[in-house]
Amino acid sequence: MEGSIEQRYAIKFCVRLGKNATETYSMLREAFKDDCISRSQLGRWHKDFSEGRTEVADEQRSGRPTTARTDANVERVQKLLDTDRRLGIRQIADTLDIITFAVHGIITQDLAMRKVCAKLVTKVLIQEQKISEFCAVKHCWN
Repeated sequence: MEGSIEQRYAIKFCVRLGKNATETYSMLREAFKDDCISRSQLGRWHKDFSEGRTEVADEQRSGRPTTARTDANVERVQKLLDTDRRLGIRQIADTLDIITFAVHGIITQDLAMRKVCAKLVTKVLIQEQKISEFCAVKHCWN
């Protein structure tokens, strides 16, 4: 994000100098190498600045902001999972009154957990945890 703002300033500067989009893109490729924005993105910004746009920051987007994946809800899900790791996503969502999509995101992305033999565990396990999980799974099969 930081680099794209910097590149937008460079595009705005090139527009003021009277450079066309192709010249601007070659200058950006030379300056930013692999971190350069795409040609189509540069074209959109070049056109906007040519038509009189002055702001380099993104405009506000319409739509409802996300409210379910907050730090408080992550903590609530974590506490609930600490009491019972066998709860499913729907059960957690119903218990905490959060939509299932948000609960799934909290579990998989924020808490970095996944389902193993009907039990939610962290994705990165140390060797002792792998052995204990394997033994628990083996007991499930017997």
